[in-house]
Amino acid sequence: MIRTSFDDGWHVRPKVNPFAELSGHMVPFRPVTVPHDALIEQQRAAPDGAATMEGAAGAYHPSGVFEYRKTFAVPEEYRGKRIFVEFEGVYRDATVHINGAYAGQRPYGYSHFRIDADRFLRFGEDNEIRVEARAHRDSRWYTGAGIYRPAWLLVGDVARIAPDGVRVTTSDIDGSRAITEVVTDVVNDSIEVRTLDVVTEIRDAAGTVVASDLSKVTVLPGEPATVRQRLYIPSPTLWSPASPSLYDCHVALKDVDAEQVTFGIRSLQLDPEQGLRLNGESVKLRGACVHHDNGVLGAATYARAEERRVEILKKAGFNAIRISHQPMSRAMLDACDRLGMLVVDEAFDMWTSGKSEFDYSLSFPEWWERDVEAMVAKDVNHPSVIMYSIGNEIPETGSPFGAVWGRRLAEKVRSLDPTRYVTNAVNGMLAVMSELGALQEQAARDGAGINTLMADAGDAMNAISTSELVSERTAESFAVLDVAGMNYAEARYAADRELFPNRIILGTETFPTRIAGNWRLVQEHGHVIGDFTWTGWDYLGEVGIGRPQYVTESGPAQAHNAPYPYLVAGCGDIDITGHRRPASYYREIIFGLRAEPYIAVRRPEHHGRTWAGSPWAWSDTVASWTWPGFEGEPVTVEVYGDADEVELIGNGNSFGRRPVGAEHRFRTEFEIVYVPGDLVAVAYRDGAETGRTTLRCATGPVQLRAETDRQTIRAAGGDLAYVTLTLTDAQGTCHTGADRPVTVEVSGAGELVGLGSAAPSTEERFDSTERRTYEGRALAVLRPTTVGKIRLTATAQGCDPVDVVVTVEQQPHDHRHQEQ
Repeated sequence: MIRTSFDDGWHVRPKVNPFAELSGHMVPFRPVTVPHDALIEQQRAAPDGAATMEGAAGAYHPSGVFEYRKTFAVPEEYRGKRIFVEFEGVYRDATVHINGAYAGQRPYGYSHFRIDADRFLRFGEDNEIRVEARAHRDSRWYTGAGIYRPAWLLVGDVARIAPDGVRVTTSDIDGSRAITEVVTDVVNDSIEVRTLDVVTEIRDAAGTVVASDLSKVTVLPGEPATVRQRLYIPSPTLWSPASPSLYDCHVALKDVDAEQVTFGIRSLQLDPEQGLRLNGESVKLRGACVHHDNGVLGAATYARAEERRVEILKKAGFNAIRISHQPMSRAMLDACDRLGMLVVDEAFDMWTSGKSEFDYSLSFPEWWERDVEAMVAKDVNHPSVIMYSIGNEIPETGSPFGAVWGRRLAEKVRSLDPTRYVTNAVNGMLAVMSELGALQEQAARDGAGINTLMADAGDAMNAISTSELVSERTAESFAVLDVAGMNYAEARYAADRELFPNRIILGTETFPTRIAGNWRLVQEHGHVIGDFTWTGWDYLGEVGIGRPQYVTESGPAQAHNAPYPYLVAGCGDIDITGHRRPASYYREIIFGLRAEPYIAVRRPEHHGRTWAGSPWAWSDTVASWTWPGFEGEPVTVEVYGDADEVELIGNGNSFGRRPVGAEHRFRTEFEIVYVPGDLVAVAYRDGAETGRTTLRCATGPVQLRAETDRQTIRAAGGDLAYVTLTLTDAQGTCHTGADRPVTVEVSGAGELVGLGSAAPSTEERFDSTERRTYEGRALAVLRPTTVGKIRLTATAQGCDPVDVVVTVEQQPHDHRHQEQ
């Protein structure tokens, strides 16, 4: 089918009661381009009284119902053709009307879906499509609202290849050839029997045809036909994270229709001795849990935003993403294929037991199969996808009926795609939540009360997860899976090798503060195939779960979430602007990917206070040696390194050497006094230097710098330009102690679609043209609107203005991604 972008020409407004409109309460529409997040534009507000879970979950954004409309012409020559409108994602409870008539709906906010449109259309004239979307206390994190992923218009003949109708598998691979099976679904909505030629070609990265086949297919009216073709690819180039080689499969119904999909050739194996093998080689998953929002863009899913996240995550040492807790966008899957990132794609955060008042559990029993089908259809040709997760922290997993649901889901996935593995991210504590009283009695017999267990959330979850009760209650739910996904249950890893010798474990969610011990377990045990930290990338909502907290006069901090105006969770290795935090470099060292030590300085204003952060909270550190106002004051310096010892040197004076490395959790601390200048950490192994890192104090006048991630971008395809705004000294050292508002002005061939910082608590908006820097940094995001030049001018008090120019070029022809 001919696939055309349907992103332009939309208008949006808050949904208005039609009776209110009759009374004169008119709310105007305003023009937008999708992807679009209507919720990020709404005014955040503090709830009445104490922070509620609902408010904190959504970063104190309001609920809302939003109405989109678009007028589009349908030419007369489309009469008699099949026409669909496809949405990659609408959050949530989407209803679609065309020319005033109900055309379809989709309760789940993360599934792509198609509206069969031709019966509602008026040919040779303008038509109107309206989409309603709503978000109201239905999630545990910030979801956004509206048409937040791309939309498409599909036009084809009555005889055609079905959308998502080409599936490519390569289950038989050796060094000399790969046997590739191409399965094509052909539909015939005419009243005639059609016999068609099916021409299939496989092309390598250079566009060379490496295999081809010609078949015939007879398609009866109203009865779809499946065409299976086996093609033989000589000397195949395998896909892997280190070498993400891709092929194209082009399928044509001669003179009728054509489709093209991209795929990779790779093999997967799984066993409790060698763990996960990719192309015959064992691989451990260095995983990042990632939510779907794009920081300063809200939930809007631009292809470049997704690609940039994958680029930064891979550079930080991750080789796998678990999208949490909903199906991954097509754009991110494409980026993972191109860049070499493994994917665990997750279906649901709830089944039949709701976690919020109005969440998807209300629709799950009726819609789950269609949503699983949509996820698998989206994923099936992507070599990056190695595993499907059927749920996250599902309370039902501790019951027989929950195990029944798990079996239904797992078998449904296998019936659609038997080439990948199935997991479920089980939280043992939640699985037996209704029976925690029994565990309290057991703990009391062992000399500890439940309050003792709950003194540390990580210890509590592990203590409960290793109990006999959890072992018994979750046994069947784990047995229906290929891989036992475990959230915060690393204490089970070694024990389960004896209790369940055939069980293969994946740490689907773990505390960032425990990566040293967790990664040692992953390396020591063949049946443990990886670790996924919560989280690799910070996100909006669940505010403050990873914020720094200290003991006060009234005792340790107790609140799980932070009060308004807190905005982010604060637990990501990488902040919402894409800047790597100290935890990211520590993790890179743990993974064995960084030889140089790393310096992180605790904020001197809190020196001497007792830490009370959650297990999701990293130390209150910044990679900076610029602390104006604290000269001569004591400061704690953390140094991370994979070496025997590290030496800390300030302005040429040594503060001594301290042991570091695996026996010391790859970290040490120095108590020194802050003196501006240079701070150097030197790592040694067997007495020889293995690497060094330097922090320099910013000095002199503050300058504003602006740097774009790319000088040239494309006019279409969801491309963006990211401009980093940094306060520095003349030598380029970031000035983390001179934050101030920065104002941006954009002109030419683009527009500003987001301006923000990583400030965890702020009332500033992302759709403003002014933003205060945080730790010396802010981020502007530009969207092209036409071919030409985009100019961004940034100003800040006490700094000279700076300009950035980005060139916007026409979308180049690419044989790998042509639209049919």
